[in-house]
Amino acid sequence: EKVSAMSSDEDFEVHSGASECTPQEAGKIRKGAFLVIRGRACKVLDISKAQVGKHGSAKCHFVGMDLFSSKKVEMVCPASAIVSQPNVSRTEYQLGGLKEEHLSLINLATSVMRHDIKLPRDESLRGRIEEAIRRGEASDAIILVFKALGFEEVCEIKTGLSSAGAAYRHCDNKKNNRKKK
Repeated sequence: EKVSAMSSDEDFEVHSGASECTPQEAGKIRKGAFLVIRGRACKVLDISKAQVGKHGSAKCHFVGMDLFSSKKVEMVCPASAIVSQPNVSRTEYQLGGLKEEHLSLINLATSVMRHDIKLPRDESLRGRIEEAIRRGEASDAIILVFKALGFEEVCEIKTGLSSAGAAYRHCDNKKNNRKKK
């Protein structure tokens, strides 16, 4: 559904995918929250509110950063408008390796291995992941993957964490202990 912003010529989209978003009144959104702006999941960086004027309602101006492209986006809407807050999940994986353009990742919580996540488009992040693999530090690297609005992408890498390998070995030992019983 497209809604016209009252104070500008731009349009913004309001999504209402039941499992992907939660409706929320624009005036109740806070800095640091997630918000759908122009069809993309964004983290709210700044909010300004214009007070109720003689001829209208209060307006909210949101400045956000796209979770997946890191681009700044803006939206203006009435404070009473219903906007969508995306359900964002953040999952930590141990880096296993790289085959072609796909990462081998091990979920730290479940020990399930994945091979379907591509290297990130961000050149800096991509380079840091490739460097960790080249140096043989993959087992000590934690990869953070965000999922929102049907998109899933690597958003961060933490390297030099010897606990990553230990966490995987701990999960692996728990599995092996269950099999022995």
